[in-house]
Amino acid sequence: MKFLNTFMWFNATVVIIMTAAYLYQAVYMFIGFKKRHVEETPEAKVNHRYAAFISARNEEGVIGELIDSLKKQKYPKELFDIYVLADNCTDRTAEAARCHGANVFERQDKELVGKGYALDYLYKKVVEFKGDDYYDAFMVFDADNIVEEHFVSEMNKTFDTGKYDAITCYRNSKNFGSTWLSAAYSIWFLREARYVNYPRSLLGTTCMISGTGFLVSGKIMKKNGGWPYHLLTEDIQFSVNCALDQNMIGYCDRAMVYDEQPTTWKQSFKQRLRWSKGFYQIDGQYVGSLIKGSVSRSNKGFRLGCYDVLMTVLPAVFLTLAVFGINIWVFCTAGSMPYYVRLLFRQEAFRYLSLAVFDYYLGMIIIGVLTITTEWKRIPATSWEKIKYLWIFPLFIASYIPITLKALFCKVDWQPIQHNSAKVFGENI
Repeated sequence: MKFLNTFMWFNATVVIIMTAAYLYQAVYMFIGFKKRHVEETPEAKVNHRYAAFISARNEEGVIGELIDSLKKQKYPKELFDIYVLADNCTDRTAEAARCHGANVFERQDKELVGKGYALDYLYKKVVEFKGDDYYDAFMVFDADNIVEEHFVSEMNKTFDTGKYDAITCYRNSKNFGSTWLSAAYSIWFLREARYVNYPRSLLGTTCMISGTGFLVSGKIMKKNGGWPYHLLTEDIQFSVNCALDQNMIGYCDRAMVYDEQPTTWKQSFKQRLRWSKGFYQIDGQYVGSLIKGSVSRSNKGFRLGCYDVLMTVLPAVFLTLAVFGINIWVFCTAGSMPYYVRLLFRQEAFRYLSLAVFDYYLGMIIIGVLTITTEWKRIPATSWEKIKYLWIFPLFIASYIPITLKALFCKVDWQPIQHNSAKVFGENI
């Protein structure tokens, strides 16, 4: 019976540790829900000069829609330039971008492959022509994006406060209701905007950028000599470095970008496999520094930011799998024990596994319901499309388990995701 007590204490201890480690995210959720109405940022005193960077690989079908939406910005045209890098393209991406009025560079490099290398190349090309002090900041987009007409002006308001070295935006979806996968992606990114980055900004801690629709100050780009972030998740790598270097990432809720989400399992698996591998790269390179930054007295207000980033990149799934494995092992091997002892062990293992699955599913449903409810008016989909896939949203998150495991043992290269035209949607926003 002593082993049974130890087993029960083990399960309880893991629950307590995990709850304590991630309790701050529940605080984020509470703040995000309570502070639903975002106060408008004061008008900017200065209209800053910006460059939009778009790295595109075989995106001739969608690149024009993004450029057109950037051309429609309610911002002085002379202070906003659009640059496209046709990166390792085999189609007419460069020609399409030029036809829509962008400044286009082309690159063919089969060795240095990935968005990080592309952004670095594009920055250095622009600096050759304009100098490293010409632009106050750079905005980064993916070729499949569409932006609202006030995106640049809203980002400018936030940037003009002088508080931030980088800024992330509200990441919406242009194909929320296409499939259960696109809906799940959309819910997750909407949740990230409203219930993670927004509370971070209210608490005065640094945010994290997420793939697209973000701004980086010219000062940071110049200091770094470009974009020296080349891991598979270069956006997370940049966010980690900002937390460690005490560079503040802000959040602009009124600047909205619409992103196209994967609609097939093959696309989703490939994309999330790269993300998972990229997180392992982050862990291997930065975990020690993030732990130190989380407890360092010299880190001032960035301790929470370092801890937040640390909890985001740590592969907590392995602890979950280990505990599940131990409980399943106990349940299966208890057959060799005396009847009464076997019954007690199996009851404890079954209780833990059942409660863990139930709590996980309920927690994900609550997150999904809160996200859809508070962001209802911002989601470009019908009422039925907003709710019909909600109940399988937890399965999307759970599907990270096999993906994370595979990423641990296989080599992963950067590969593009195929995108489709969204012309009709683009005309409606």
